[in-house]
Amino acid sequence: MPTWIAPDARPVRRGVQLLIGLVLYALSIAMLVDAGLGSMPWDVLTQGIVRHTDLSFGTVTLLVGLVVLACWIPLRQRPGVGTVANVVVISVLVDPFLALLGVLPDATGVRIALAAGGILLNGLATGLYVGARLGPGPRDGLMTGLVRRTGRSVRLVRTTIEVAVVAVGWALGGTVGFATLAYALAIGPLVHVFLAWLTVAEVPVEEPVAV
Repeated sequence: MPTWIAPDARPVRRGVQLLIGLVLYALSIAMLVDAGLGSMPWDVLTQGIVRHTDLSFGTVTLLVGLVVLACWIPLRQRPGVGTVANVVVISVLVDPFLALLGVLPDATGVRIALAAGGILLNGLATGLYVGARLGPGPRDGLMTGLVRRTGRSVRLVRTTIEVAVVAVGWALGGTVGFATLAYALAIGPLVHVFLAWLTVAEVPVEEPVAV
């Protein structure tokens, strides 16, 4: 009997996994920012903008996400439920997480632990929300859209985007440090491992028979 892939296969599992992944992603951002040893590329840009405005980190994260989504239009990218949830959930939660982590002592050991833990947690969080297969995040969609339109490799396009946002963010006063480099080196292998464990399998079902 022919099979096809159910478009709503495992909706509860996927929705819960998406939400957990986004909550952990927001926490991982806050951990790296609070550590003060270098942030993830897009968060370097967010920090730089925060320094020149009266806006909170979460508000700037939201605005940057919306601008990136607007860039999807000429690339003909289509957002999914996960895309919208990515923008909203992370933007809403990152400020409370920063406030919570702000009570930790400003000790070198604590900062290093926060940075290392934030990178590892970000890999797990990315595996969770991407593995839910409910739509890419705004920045991932920008990358894949440019890859499709330009014909360039994923590695080249992603590297170009992230170098550009780090450079602009650093020029605006964002924090670049060893944790930024560690993230760039570690996140690819981490996401590769976690995606292999966490990607929700497609569920084949019997194809309806015409009557």
